[in-house]
Amino acid sequence: MAHTYMVFEFPNEEKAQQARHKLEGWKQAFRLDKKLQVKFDRGDEAAAEPTEAAAEEESAEEPKKGSKSKTSAKGAKGSKSKESQKSASEAAKSSPVKLLVRLYFSTHEKMSEQQWLDRIPADELFKVAHPHVIHAKDAAFDETLKQFDSLE
Repeated sequence: MAHTYMVFEFPNEEKAQQARHKLEGWKQAFRLDKKLQVKFDRGDEAAAEPTEAAAEEESAEEPKKGSKSKTSAKGAKGSKSKESQKSASEAAKSSPVKLLVRLYFSTHEKMSEQQWLDRIPADELFKVAHPHVIHAKDAAFDETLKQFDSLE
């Protein structure tokens, strides 16, 4: 069976989620369960931000231990955690997101594979994302395969 990958670089999370929803609709409608798989690569920025938010929450808990008033400490903790959650979610929505699509058709389904290679990048949602098609013969194929397998 031949693998073909398509990499789309969306400007934000919202556009990537819309594209994923469109692909999931096609996947259901055309019964492409194992033939079309989708994964997100949010990059290192999205992975680093939740740890920063957790560090801020821990620092917000420190004044609570030393203070006598529980209500003031809870109020401070709640406001800081809400702010950190808002900033993390806003940054995640504004940061670029890669959408990796794997087409996995057998050799006798060449026409079906070609139809999907033509259809997906031609859709309005995907034109914005600067699609890259990577075939098994390409030099970047091994790297893309490892990247796709490492994502959840």
